[in-house]
Amino acid sequence: MTDPHHLATPSGKPRARSFGIGFDGVPGPFNAVTDVSGVAVGYATLISGDGALVVGKGPVRTGVTAILPRPLAELATPVFAGIFSQNGNGELTGSHIIEETGAFNFPITITNTHSCGVSRDGTLRWMQRVLPAAIDSGWGLPVAAETYDGFLNDINGHHLTFEHVGQALDGAASGPIDEGSVGGGTGMITLGFKAGSGTASRVVGWQGNSYTVGAFVQSNFGKRRNFTLRGLRAGSELTEPTIREGTPHAEKGSIIAVIATDAPFLPHQMKRLARRVPLGVAMTGGFGYHSSGDIFLAFSTANPAAALAPSGRIANADFIPDSDIDPFFDAVIQTVEESILNALVANDDMTGRDGNFVPALPKTWLKEQFGLKEKFG
Repeated sequence: MTDPHHLATPSGKPRARSFGIGFDGVPGPFNAVTDVSGVAVGYATLISGDGALVVGKGPVRTGVTAILPRPLAELATPVFAGIFSQNGNGELTGSHIIEETGAFNFPITITNTHSCGVSRDGTLRWMQRVLPAAIDSGWGLPVAAETYDGFLNDINGHHLTFEHVGQALDGAASGPIDEGSVGGGTGMITLGFKAGSGTASRVVGWQGNSYTVGAFVQSNFGKRRNFTLRGLRAGSELTEPTIREGTPHAEKGSIIAVIATDAPFLPHQMKRLARRVPLGVAMTGGFGYHSSGDIFLAFSTANPAAALAPSGRIANADFIPDSDIDPFFDAVIQTVEESILNALVANDDMTGRDGNFVPALPKTWLKEQFGLKEKFG
């Protein structure tokens, strides 16, 4: 019997598996990035106002997502990491130190393009409040990423505040997490449908050990004509319902993906995992177009002692050989594909600024294609 956590979000939104859609691989208990022990996710969601845009007043359709790579008390301990930019029309702060040292510490935040600095600085303020010893004698370079929500949101109104960032960080928790129009994904669009935040996980066995790979995406990319669902080229069929523009807009899409694992890998191997994210995106119809910021981060919670790199002693780290990495590539591709589809399925129509309208992926069509399970029928 399918785990109920795999079928619905905590708030009751259907996930892709609830429609009988089959996926490759074995998911973890919550089929979420939080299946990686110690990883937590929190949201602050801002939805208010309707009608014509008044910059600074709304309508507001935005938010921020916080991902803690380690438990609160251990956030100063680096995680080995790697990044990959398929198309660099976007931002991920902290990328230079990750490229230089193969590691980062502190939380990750994801929000809209014009609030990326607020989420970064808000993270530092939060760290000063909850773990002052971690930054009192040094500096912090937190990871903050963004995608564009200006079709639905008053993006130039700068509605996200330091307090909202703190709310998402304070609320970060393990276990099942909500998806769709929540957190930084609130105002996002994918392949012509309402999208946003999505997650999935896979369990990978190696030499008698069981490891977890989890993905979290803020999905905001693609053209409807390319939409692909488990190999079905559905874009040409799903021409309706369509986006309605109260005000004309230029396409500005992106996707941020965060890959987490408890498998022991070195930084160069984490970069290799990050490089496989575009293959999962492509399975849904994302082709990395010019205006899309497709930026991907992968980290491992293993080897905490080695990541601290003590002075004056040889540091030792465990790692799975490169020759055995292929099943983990599979897991990255599978979780990214499912995370994007979860972001699409766990959603409803949304109307934002100036009456701009984005439809949800039609549930009736999904029922016809895959056979919706009784719980959501």
